Amino acid sequence: MTRPAVVFDFGGVVFRWQPLSLLQQVLPQHATDEGSARVLAERIFQGFRLGGDWAEFDRGTIEAHGLAERIAARTGLTAAEVRAVVDAIPPHLEAEPGTVALLRALRDAQRPLYYLSNMPAPYADHLEHHHDFLAWFEAGLFSARIGLMKPEPAIFRRAELDFGIDPARSLFIDDHAGNIDAARAAGWRALHFTGATDCEAVLREQGWL
Repeated sequence: MTRPAVVFDFGGVVFRWQPLSLLQQVLPQHATDEGSARVLAERIFQGFRLGGDWAEFDRGTIEAHGLAERIAARTGLTAAEVRAVVDAIPPHLEAEPGTVALLRALRDAQRPLYYLSNMPAPYADHLEHHHDFLAWFEAGLFSARIGLMKPEPAIFRRAELDFGIDPARSLFIDDHAGNIDAARAAGWRALHFTGATDCEAVLREQGWL
């Protein structure tokens, strides 16, 4: 029997994701201020659009070395500069205390927890190795391990089947509006994450807490 659950995105929700500050730290010669960092982020990450270099890294079709070579060829950055960005991301993905507190409260309320994350394999390995609270989740899916990505409809169907949940009675939480729209189109209830405080208010309003 399917059941209701809360399904979390990781980057930008459970874990810090601030690409502009990251680039200013790693490539200060190119990201001299917020404006130049924003331009550089678009060049490197391509908005994580499907079919882009970084999206294929998320999907697991290319590895870190190949990613660095492709982005360097496309942007004019050196492969070493791109690799510095790639290598800096795992330690950048620190747990967000407010969201971790929410997870703890949901666990204490005996709400089933799952995750659905666009995440390259080496970053997924890093998170699993360094964060014990991931044991609070009953299960989860990383894009690179299944070859599917948000906002593709297939990943929501895969999550529904793998988790054994009823998406119409569950809640999917993500910080990207496009993923929220895709989840709703797939029949999921979804909440656009803008911060732990607002998220907690909605969870309480809907009776999850």
